[in-house]
Amino acid sequence: MHSTATLPRSPTPLRAEVTTLWKLSWPMLVGQLATVGMGVADVAMTGHVSAAELAAVSLGASVWSIVLVTVMGVMMAINSVVAHEMGAGRFDKISHTVREGLWMGLLVGLVGCLAVNLCSLLFYHIGLEQDVADRASTFLHVISLGMPAFGCFRALYGYTTSINQTKPIMVIALLGLLYNIVLNALLVFGHFGLPKLGAIGCAVSTASGVWLMLAAMLLWIKISPAYSMTYPFTRWEWPNWTEIGSMLRLGIPIGVTHFAEVSAFGLVSLLVARFGVVEVSAHQIALNFTSLVFMVPLSFGIGALTRVGQAMGEGNPERARFVAWVGVGMCVTFAFVSAACIALFRWQIAQIYTSDVTVQATCVVLLLFAALFQLSDATQVAAASAIRGYKVTRSPMVIQMVAFWGVALPVGWVLGLAPQWFPWAPSKPMAATGFWIGLVLGLTVAAVLLAWSLHRLATQRVREARA
Repeated sequence: MHSTATLPRSPTPLRAEVTTLWKLSWPMLVGQLATVGMGVADVAMTGHVSAAELAAVSLGASVWSIVLVTVMGVMMAINSVVAHEMGAGRFDKISHTVREGLWMGLLVGLVGCLAVNLCSLLFYHIGLEQDVADRASTFLHVISLGMPAFGCFRALYGYTTSINQTKPIMVIALLGLLYNIVLNALLVFGHFGLPKLGAIGCAVSTASGVWLMLAAMLLWIKISPAYSMTYPFTRWEWPNWTEIGSMLRLGIPIGVTHFAEVSAFGLVSLLVARFGVVEVSAHQIALNFTSLVFMVPLSFGIGALTRVGQAMGEGNPERARFVAWVGVGMCVTFAFVSAACIALFRWQIAQIYTSDVTVQATCVVLLLFAALFQLSDATQVAAASAIRGYKVTRSPMVIQMVAFWGVALPVGWVLGLAPQWFPWAPSKPMAATGFWIGLVLGLTVAAVLLAWSLHRLATQRVREARA
């Protein structure tokens, strides 16, 4: 008799891709949650100072977040370009792209800084108390100083994630969160003889924290051997405006898309405000929780963008199509789980945020709609990200603007406010519930159109390669 050794089975292509995408995405997820945690820390700490300080931070952070997310979207062009070059093995080209990307990040960051400061003028025209308007305006003036650093940091973010190095993002974001919490505690409350700055202390800690995160990223790239083949700082380069313009044409549609989505949700918050504290509180709780959950498909989406870009850089559109749909599948699978959990534990979720029974009762209704749109939200962000991996950014922009501004907001406005002159308006306003129905419909439209667009684009690229 003789025995034969049992050879380990190779993982299937699907299992191997799921594993690769997970390893690429989970550090980004931790980093995204840490970044969101900075805003949570700001609000939580100033809430223990005074209502005026809390209002200043909430208003200032709302404006800062809109501009921040828009800048983040514009800088995602770096992800796509570097991923293509990584797949093609053009390592020298990557170094050049990163240098130009840093110039682009500085430019976009300076524009963002200007936009934040201009937005501070709005606080004096929306009926705020003078003291709150002054504090919120000063908050924006201070925190805007971090925007140029953020633009450059996102250039390095796109570089490091696109060469499959995502651990630095996680570690640096966690350190940034720790720094933010400690400095907030010192400056907001004035410990150890430091001045008690309240809301302004949050702005100082966030702005300085972004600069420190940029410095940490530069140091990591310098000392880590993982960057040796693509190290971008071997020589100095002045900006090449032709190449920067090309990347901006790729990135601006993504930035516009992000702005459309964030501003749509922000406008809903303003429209819901007329229905009183209960509706506003319930809306903000549901929105805050779903924003945290959204970080998971968003991270998988960025990972899918990277994988699709690398496959296209290799000249392998069939693999690009495969990894794109694996990314969508992972997001949808997570969405089924998150939808079930939100639906089953909606009362517990509401109770974590508030002890007010009336707010809880309104919130659990909105959380049911939040559970309903998990599938469409995950599908649309995954499909849009995969499409961007093909260096196509305009069609997702058009689709998502139509979905948010052409469907979600108009439907929500009709159902939520019930204007009597509109023929299909309900007999009485549905308040926050009506706006959330609009969001569900808008996200569903985006999911269907983007999934169809991804299928069409991926199939077209495969046919072109075979021709």
